[in-house]
Amino acid sequence: MSLQDNIAEYKAAFVQKAPQNVQELMKQVTQELADTGIVDKAPKVSDKILPFSLSNQHGETVNLEALLAKGPVVLTFYRGGWCPYCNLELKAFQDQLANIKGENGTLVAITPELPDSSLSTAEKNALEFEVLSDVNSDYARSLGLVFSLAEELRPIYLSFGIEVEKHNGEGQFDLPLAATFVIAQDGTVASSFVTADYTARQEPAEVVAVLKTL
Repeated sequence: MSLQDNIAEYKAAFVQKAPQNVQELMKQVTQELADTGIVDKAPKVSDKILPFSLSNQHGETVNLEALLAKGPVVLTFYRGGWCPYCNLELKAFQDQLANIKGENGTLVAITPELPDSSLSTAEKNALEFEVLSDVNSDYARSLGLVFSLAEELRPIYLSFGIEVEKHNGEGQFDLPLAATFVIAQDGTVASSFVTADYTARQEPAEVVAVLKTL
């Protein structure tokens, strides 16, 4: 199945089990985030992407300049290993990893999770690509992608067993939008997918199609 099929299946199951008032609140908060215009601030096609130097799940430093020296780079931002939509996306990218590499591309996932949590996410999903820890969401913030989890949603997340602070650090509720960029070797954005809807993700096959054009 495609990523979109898997997301639709998960959403259908969620609708069946989650209380209606919780579903309505989550939709309302998502719409309010979209209404802020945050998506318009994100990098667009032909923009120069800002560089980064971040630690991967093994504590090694990875920087964008070195990655681009080898070919185009796919950057995908995810909220955390606690997010079911993020896990579906990461698995879908893992399934397309050979095709991404076949187009000389390098895939990296960026998360506000602390290194221990990002390692757990990588191991749980058997990921064979870099998972970079953007502590305090500093890099995502520099790209205009960051919002803070609404206070009214925090107890709901806890009721789902999701402890965001456990993953991101005490007092850290900042999260990135769902976003995926293909970066050409000259550092410009070749494609940009950014949405305020955390349930929406780009199909990895679309990313491979962009890489074929570079």
